[in-house]
Formats: sequence, C-alpha cells, structure tokens
Amino acid sequence: MSANPPAILIADEMHPSLFPMLDETGVRYTYDPRIKRPELLAQLASYEGLFIRSKTKVDAELLAAAPKLWFIGRAGAGLDLIDLPATEARGIRVFHGGEGNRDAVAEQAVGMLLGLLANILKADREVRKGVWDREGNRGYELGSLTVGLIGYGNNGQATARRLSGFDCRVLCYDKYRANYGDAYAREASFEQIVAEADVLSLHIPLTPETRQLINDDYIARAGRPFYLINIARGEIVSLAAVVRGLESGRIRGAALDVLENEKLAQLTPEQQAAFDYLRTSDRVVLTPHIAGWTHESYVRINEVLVRQLRELLQTS
Repeated sequence: MSANPPAILIADEMHPSLFPMLDETGVRYTYDPRIKRPELLAQLASYEGLFIRSKTKVDAELLAAAPKLWFIGRAGAGLDLIDLPATEARGIRVFHGGEGNRDAVAEQAVGMLLGLLANILKADREVRKGVWDREGNRGYELGSLTVGLIGYGNNGQATARRLSGFDCRVLCYDKYRANYGDAYAREASFEQIVAEADVLSLHIPLTPETRQLINDDYIARAGRPFYLINIARGEIVSLAAVVRGLESGRIRGAALDVLENEKLAQLTPEQQAAFDYLRTSDRVVLTPHIAGWTHESYVRINEVLVRQLRELLQTS
C-alpha cells in the first residue's frame, strides 16, 4: 500500500467488528452512519473509497460528487443499489460481502421450505388453539422432489450443499456461468427447470432482466405445480401473480423472505390486496428479509469485505 493510504467514508450502519479489521489494514476511514444524502454528496469529494449497506444509493449524482472515488464495498450480497454500468465506465472497483452470508441464506431457504412441506407453522397454530389434526397436516418429503435453483453463485451453491443431505434431485441454472454443475446440483437449462421443478428457489440479483421474472406467464408455463422460495429480491416476483397461482393450484406454497414493497405501511392497493391474501394463507411462510441476517453472518460479511479490500490495495 502507498504511503498515502486511501480514505474511506462508511455511510451506513455497520457491525462493530468492521473497525478493528480496517485498523489492521492501515486505511483511514470516517464512520458516519446517520449521514444524510446532501451531506454525503458534499463530503464525498475527499474520499477514495465508500462502504455502504442498504441505505445509500450509488447513482450518477453521487458519482459526479466523488471525483477521487475508485472503489466501493457493499456489506451484503445484492448490488442493485449501485449503478454498475456507471461505475464500470469510471473504472471504479465494486466488491461485496455476499460470500459472508451464503450459509445463513442457505439455511433460511431450506428451513422455510421444510416449514412448508411439513405444514409446521400451520400445525403449530392449530395445536395452540386445541386442534389436533394429523391427517390435515400430512406433509411431503423433500427427498421425493426436484428442486430447481435459479442462480448458482454463493447462495445457490450453499443451498445445494445443504439440500444434498435430503437426497432430492437438484437442478441449477446460471446464465452467467459455464460448466458449473457439481456434486450437489446438475446443470440445467432455464426451460428444463420450468418444466421439471417441484420447488423453485431464486438466488439471483435484481436487474432489469430479472424484475418480475416470476409472473403469470412463468406460472402458466410451469410443467407441474411447484413450491416457490424467494430469498433474493422481492421485485423478482409478482406477488399478484403468486396469489393467482395459489388460488389456481399452480403454486403449491410460497416461502417469501422478501416482498415487492417491504414498507408495509406504504403498499399500493394492489400490493395490499396481495399481501392480505398471503398473510392469511396457510400455504405461505413469510419472514422480514432475514435470510442471511444472523449474528455470525454480520461478522463474516465484514471479514469478506476487508479481505477483498486488502487484495485490492495489494494490487493497486
């Protein structure tokens, strides 16, 4: 590293484990998690690096205010808050800590799926009310199903490894990779997954191409009724289409950790109608965007982020 180490502005709240790790790298940093957008734009000109989580949007306006910026680190997996074509045009290096929460995401996906297949939440609610209905809660075994993973990066691979213990058939599709099948999942085409999956699990980023990927057309084309797992980004799935799929029986159940609009007090009328159906359905499991949100992953994300920062500084 040069005699003048880069200065980093940390604009979002971070786990305190980050700071001793940064101290060991010798970089300079300012931690200002409550900074507002106007102050951020005014101060960025002094910094070579920017660390964010989920609050800060990196767009053309922000990049124009940061002439010295040459790297951005995101403490998380998704990069949909960052204008990647604009950062690439500027030669700004972008890295993230997605590897740090892959195990937590995978455990959440499998846990939610098992909850659906075995009717665990439904049965729990009934027993608490004094209802002892064994036949009405007869479930399905995961080992009898074909699971289709859309996206086979950090999270998809970690999920496949955990599914291997259930002896289910696992197919995977990733548009941006080649020859990626392994001992845990067999490489397949998108259309094969549409045709053969009993369970569809999403492990892809939000992009213009993936927005509303799961819609009425996808559900109608599916070769068999399926369970849907979304622990990726809410906007990838049309909730209104999911409701129609549940009503028609084309969707057997849905495990949703993310929603199109996660500000529940600001839902549109259509979003509210879909949410009201989902939250009262026994065939739906809902969690508040906590896949990957564990005590362990909070630290591991920072470890991955700082490791990549070190590698970047060593090659710069």
